[in-house]
Amino acid sequence: MAVLRKRAVEEEEGLKMKIIEKKPNQIVFITEMEETLANSIRRYVNQIPVVAIDEVEISRNDSPLYDETIAHRIGLIPLKNKSLNEKKPEKLKLKSNKEGIVYSEEIKGEPEVVYKRIPITILGKGQELEIIATPKVGKGSEHAKFTPGLMFYRNVVEITTDKSLYDDIKKACPKSEIKDKGQKITVIDDKKQEIADVCEGIGKRKGKKVEIDYTNKLVITLESFGQTGVGDILKKSIEILKKDMTSISKKIAKA
Repeated sequence: MAVLRKRAVEEEEGLKMKIIEKKPNQIVFITEMEETLANSIRRYVNQIPVVAIDEVEISRNDSPLYDETIAHRIGLIPLKNKSLNEKKPEKLKLKSNKEGIVYSEEIKGEPEVVYKRIPITILGKGQELEIIATPKVGKGSEHAKFTPGLMFYRNVVEITTDKSLYDDIKKACPKSEIKDKGQKITVIDDKKQEIADVCEGIGKRKGKKVEIDYTNKLVITLESFGQTGVGDILKKSIEILKKDMTSISKKIAKA
């Protein structure tokens, strides 16, 4: 436990990374990290507190969908993460009588929805939908609606094969770095899209041996569902992991 806590501290204080791709809700990077620690951080993404709709009161539903289906859809709509008064949470309201698709932007109140154009149901002429929803702070370990995002990873691999496959591999993987090593070539699979299977397939078709060596570097992908910034997901996951490891270490020391 103490070793894992120490590693988590080191990662937060000095995580060396090489960015492969960065988008508003996604980041892909390479870093040196043990898989056990990366897996612990991944699991702790579901320990980050997130706001989501927990209770739905439907007073009018003329749409073709059952109340339970609409309640389930509304519960999964991401809300902007903010502190809530747990004793007296604010109510969100949805009231629509227009013909056509009812979108998430019609949910009014605080906290606001992250994405405005999520379809909820469809109404015909003269039909109505009226809902009051209550948000709650929860964790992804309790229910998927409280999950802030995803983290997944794989090893960076070195692919070594016969030099005669150079043109085929270059054509299939134009962005990959290919190094010439005498009668063989080495491809470093360190991009967002994994190419090891592609190279193995080419080698199998050509009757050439393909060797794959796993390195101690990881390609890590972090995705945010919008409630929390993608950078904050990694930071908060490590912080909560550190806190739990400290607590467990103290209990073990007292035992």
